[in-house]
Amino acid sequence: MSKNFLGSVALAAVLVSGFGFSAPLNAGVLAHQVKVQGELGSVFINPYDVSPLTAIIDRAGKDIKDIHVKVKGKPDGGIDIDYNVSEHALLTHDGVPIWGLYPDYLNEVVVSYTFNGAKKVETYKIYAQPIVTYSRDYRFSHMQKTHVKKVDPAFKNRLYLINNTITSVYKPLDWKNGGAASWNDFTENYIVDTKGEVRWYLDYQKFYDRSERRVMDGGMMMGFHQLKNGDISFGMAQRYLRYDLMGKEIYNRPLPRGYIDLSHEVMPLKDDHALLRVAKYNYHHKNGKISHTIRDHIIEVDNTGKVVEEWDLNEIFGNNVYRSNLIKALDARAVCLNIDMDAKEIKISDDQPFGDVTSTGTGRNWAHVNSISYDESDDSIILSLRHQGIVKIGRDKKVKWILASPEGWSEDFKAKVLTPVDSKGNKIKCENSKCEGEFDWSWTQHTAWLTPRYENKGDIKHLSVFDNGDARGMEQPAFKEDKYSRAVEYKIDEKKGTVEQTWQFGKERGFDFYSAVTSNVEWQKDKSTYFISSSNVNLLRPDKTIKMVLVEIDPKTNDIKFEMDVDSASRDDVAYRAMVIDPEVFSY
Repeated sequence: MSKNFLGSVALAAVLVSGFGFSAPLNAGVLAHQVKVQGELGSVFINPYDVSPLTAIIDRAGKDIKDIHVKVKGKPDGGIDIDYNVSEHALLTHDGVPIWGLYPDYLNEVVVSYTFNGAKKVETYKIYAQPIVTYSRDYRFSHMQKTHVKKVDPAFKNRLYLINNTITSVYKPLDWKNGGAASWNDFTENYIVDTKGEVRWYLDYQKFYDRSERRVMDGGMMMGFHQLKNGDISFGMAQRYLRYDLMGKEIYNRPLPRGYIDLSHEVMPLKDDHALLRVAKYNYHHKNGKISHTIRDHIIEVDNTGKVVEEWDLNEIFGNNVYRSNLIKALDARAVCLNIDMDAKEIKISDDQPFGDVTSTGTGRNWAHVNSISYDESDDSIILSLRHQGIVKIGRDKKVKWILASPEGWSEDFKAKVLTPVDSKGNKIKCENSKCEGEFDWSWTQHTAWLTPRYENKGDIKHLSVFDNGDARGMEQPAFKEDKYSRAVEYKIDEKKGTVEQTWQFGKERGFDFYSAVTSNVEWQKDKSTYFISSSNVNLLRPDKTIKMVLVEIDPKTNDIKFEMDVDSASRDDVAYRAMVIDPEVFSY
């Protein structure tokens, strides 16, 4: 027997005795006998490898009940994150899920529970790692910087998810076909509290292939929604995904064969169905040509990934007319997320090459669908077509109505355009894409969603829309500073074919609230507020930092309950959306 072997045994014996183990020396003992902080098991940080600000306290075989977690805020006014943990969540993670940790900080977490009829309260110290993000040329801060401007005391425990993109990253391959494949930029997705502190982070570098050789592992993460059980769903070019906020993968599915370039919207439906905004691979034109399409197909997938419905907007609209009036009036620097700061004009013709170009015809960016809403009352979808308008389409593929300026539509579609009326039902005079009074259509809008502020039953429907405002009135103003964006609410009488503007916010803020692209507005039932993200203010001001303006507002009074600016970490970074997050994500 060698001296080295005997030395190793002696060292092991010393180590074991140092931990106070009395069990026989073996590898199993060394692997399992570890120190724990409380009466439960070990603490595992980032247990699913993609959510660094989470942890699991192992339940160590204990059947505990009545579990409550408080991640304590930092001293001097930090925000506590409180939530209950259901038995379902305990069994799913085989322990107590902890989320809402501060990065690069020794967090104090209070866990209370009942075990064998006895109440227990324990405090755990959990260090979470610093956030590691991507560095590139012309990035001037670690992450986006937050500036909290107002917090109503009743809103201090709000949490907001931010969906931001790191653009101009190194790209070994040059995608020429356009669509989501060319948007192979990293996406930072994180949750902040009302102090502007990061409390959750999705490690995007675990989702991407930087070599760009694995097509399935590219594309921006977009279309985030929180489901009723707390999970989040989103898409990234060639796949759609669902995770819980611990980072546990629920599913990660490739698009069905024949479809490509998912972006903008992954809208959850009941029974775990979803509506996806995709494009068609090798679309066969009626003239015999073949090309991929751009942002002009909607598919419904069931809970197993099967396609149960398809809406081909080329068939629905293109065989009649491609409305080019709005496209011709767009600001060439902000046609879509492929920002061209030096462009002077937009060429519109059917001779344009296929791909992500703003022009007319199948295979070009003629529609640019950026949101989907579902009307359960008549089994229809409502689409925001940035370059056309807002449209409602039934499962029979027939257009029910169009909310947009009437200029440019064919005679058939003009009959579908809603007529503006005032609160008394009187028709409002409109001419050359402008109307009297406060009424206005939305222009290059985003998130045209049915608002849960109302029941939306029968013939009366209500929409909340983020009206970006580019090409307002089918023109560019003499001074760019005259542009504005707004959140707006519409009341639609489907039987009468009329539309009434019932609320707006943002017009009064002018250019300081103007976002040429992206953004969202969404009703918050728990607080009876609208949450608004004007996501790219200053995008077209090279001398200023781009920022998101996040506002939560009472629409009855337009009283601001919460407001925060989020500065970009780079001149070129483009944010997409933000959303309110339910903190009770593990109580279901």
